[in-house]
Amino acid sequence: MPGASEAGAGIGLLVIGTNHRTSPSELRERFALVEARLPLLVEKLRDAGLGESVLIATCDRVELVTADRDAARAAGVFASLIGEAAGFDAAAIARALYRHEGDAAFRHLFAVASALDSLVIGEPHVLGQVKAAHRLASEQGLAGGELETVFAAAYAAARRVRRETRIAERPVSIAAAALELARDIHGDLGRASLLVLGPGEMGELMAEHFHRSGVGHVVVCGPSPRAERVAERFRCHVLPLDTLEDALAAADIAIASLGGGRTVLTVARVATALRRRPTRPIFVIDVAVPGDAEPAVNELDGAFLYDLGDLERVALAGRTTREAASREAWQIIDAELAAFAARRAERRAVPAVVALRQHVERLRQQALDESGGDAEAATRLLANRLLHDPSERLRALMSAAPEEAATVEALLRRLFPLEGGEGDTG
Repeated sequence: MPGASEAGAGIGLLVIGTNHRTSPSELRERFALVEARLPLLVEKLRDAGLGESVLIATCDRVELVTADRDAARAAGVFASLIGEAAGFDAAAIARALYRHEGDAAFRHLFAVASALDSLVIGEPHVLGQVKAAHRLASEQGLAGGELETVFAAAYAAARRVRRETRIAERPVSIAAAALELARDIHGDLGRASLLVLGPGEMGELMAEHFHRSGVGHVVVCGPSPRAERVAERFRCHVLPLDTLEDALAAADIAIASLGGGRTVLTVARVATALRRRPTRPIFVIDVAVPGDAEPAVNELDGAFLYDLGDLERVALAGRTTREAASREAWQIIDAELAAFAARRAERRAVPAVVALRQHVERLRQQALDESGGDAEAATRLLANRLLHDPSERLRALMSAAPEEAATVEALLRRLFPLEGGEGDTG
């Protein structure tokens, strides 16, 4: 089986980019600007006259995948485009670039599509972002046959990684852990109501994740002016603290982040809220330091209390699971690269095989014509003509390079089922 090192044979693939590991923080913060302007950048990339190219932009990377052979020109075009979109010095971008060519470029692209090169390993949105970038390039006529073949193989590898490993099964961040727990308790978050108590900075960040995930209803309860500002951000109602009992009774999920040094979510207060909603549990996420909720709240029937330590343990278990799965995923990537190399080798061999068959057919027809229909004479003529030129060239080759004689003979025995051992001429 061909190794991964042969995957790029026949395609001069080049990847130029910068990501969460190589970019200075001030550039990384502007990746979102590049992602937002991707359609315009792809148009400019087309106008720059590079060969087949796909421009990928996500929250943790900006990359150019191209079949253009001029690496220096491609890097210059890329740095200029990204600098313009991000409002960043092109020379500074050029210093932060990495470059992968040939085999390394194939492996890198397969890894990116499979979310093995992401800030969060197994990030489920990465494959969709790569496909969207590929689609934009295709619409602009930038993704031809060369890149179509490569990206199709990368997608196949990504599907295998998703299907055959646990790479995306567990949450790896505190916010993701909270979201998964909320779905386990309440199901569809679109039908759930969220109470944001405070909120402190951590609570606001947590609420942002729930808001982006489509939670159905949000209410902010806390002192002004911060509560009002957060409510304006989420376009929701703000309630004063003295209405906390009513707000808590109406909430399916409560993010507590007052952090005032006293517990506001007492056992008695949460128990009262639960009595007002006897069939619906309350999920309390206490991210305040010190905590806003009494630990004993977790003992109430219908209450689920998780603090930062609990969420971190869930996230840590997820990271451990994904790191273990990533080892299996890399094995899949290498297997897919080898299979891709084998398919390309087969396609490259087809024209030669067709030409060989046509050559033999011409010799067969000549032998038939010259033999006057005598089958024995025709087969003798055909055999002699088939073997004459190859035999002469083999003798010349082996006499000119005797050190390669064994290799040539071994190849000949692989092509034809010859009787006798190596070196046996009898």
